Amino acid sequence: MRFFNWTNIRLALMITVVIFLFSFTSYRNGNRKITKTEVQFVGESTLFLKPEIVNKLLIEKNQDLKTLKKEDLDLNKLESTIQQYKMIQKTDVFVTVDGVLKAVVKQKTPLARVFDANGSFYIDNEGNNMPLSDNFTARVPLLSGEINVIKKERLAELFQLIQKDDFLKKNIIGVNVLSDGSMILANRNFDYQIHFGKAQSINTKFNNYKAFFQKAVSDSILKKYRIINLNFTNQVVCIK
Repeated sequence: MRFFNWTNIRLALMITVVIFLFSFTSYRNGNRKITKTEVQFVGESTLFLKPEIVNKLLIEKNQDLKTLKKEDLDLNKLESTIQQYKMIQKTDVFVTVDGVLKAVVKQKTPLARVFDANGSFYIDNEGNNMPLSDNFTARVPLLSGEINVIKKERLAELFQLIQKDDFLKKNIIGVNVLSDGSMILANRNFDYQIHFGKAQSINTKFNNYKAFFQKAVSDSILKKYRIINLNFTNQVVCIK
């Protein structure tokens, strides 16, 4: 059988055409001019960060948008620059087929607000610090006291459970951390203190509190208590 038959020739020609088209397309794509920039926020509908701030970061300083080519962009560098903002959790930067330089941005979610000697800031859904926003003020529980004695992952777990639960979100308005890591929670409608203990068995303690509250509120005895102690996972201890 001869190697140079029509089948092999046609196959070689097809491979050559594919390589040519791929190279030509890659060349044209790399030389495509950027037509405009666009910022899209995903996740939370509330904007803590102005789109204009992100938009300015998409074009490097002193560059003319009309002359900027796709191949001249360092998309990884742009993503890294945008994610340096402490209000941003994640961003994805890319160029669309019609030449739009686009950034898809996911903001951090504030779960609590801290007031201390250094000012005020939020705790986000990962337990990290998040600056306040000029655009919007989140209605979240206040966090005070010795917050550094608790691991940020534990704080995030605590406030995530409060945020996701309709009852807790409506009723728990404050958390004060003591020097030993135990916590005292404040309720919106009653004056008693909730002695939560340390950040352990968090879900169990909250379930105990909700069960107790539903029973006690129906008996109209909540106003008689000064302290609701949740330190014990198998019972709720009340002090008048």
